[in-house]
Amino acid sequence: MHNYKNLKIWAEAIEICKTVYAVTQKFPDAEKFGLISQMRRAAVSIASNIAEGSSRSSKKDFLRFLEMAHGSSFEIETQVIIAKEVGYVKDGSLDNLAQKIAGLQRMIFSFKNTLNNEINIK
Repeated sequence: MHNYKNLKIWAEAIEICKTVYAVTQKFPDAEKFGLISQMRRAAVSIASNIAEGSSRSSKKDFLRFLEMAHGSSFEIETQVIIAKEVGYVKDGSLDNLAQKIAGLQRMIFSFKNTLNNEINIK
């Protein structure tokens, strides 16, 4: 069992979540129940799945939750692309967010590989 608060991937997921909340405040009110809601839920899902998975008693279970977190990171990445394409924010904050998400995706991928190797050694 891991303490999720000590995991760099969880801390980065929290930072991304805070950024998503800040960036989506600039979106049109018409998106309140659309893209804003989707993006916020996906961002929260990343950190939440990492935290929940860390509480599991096996590395295999933790890996399953990391897969979900990884999937949510690709979901939010797609939503950032959509928001940029429709011109909701023009100040570069979406580009910065996209870079943070890509970095987190690499971190989660690496952590998943580490856990996979530990499982396969046994």
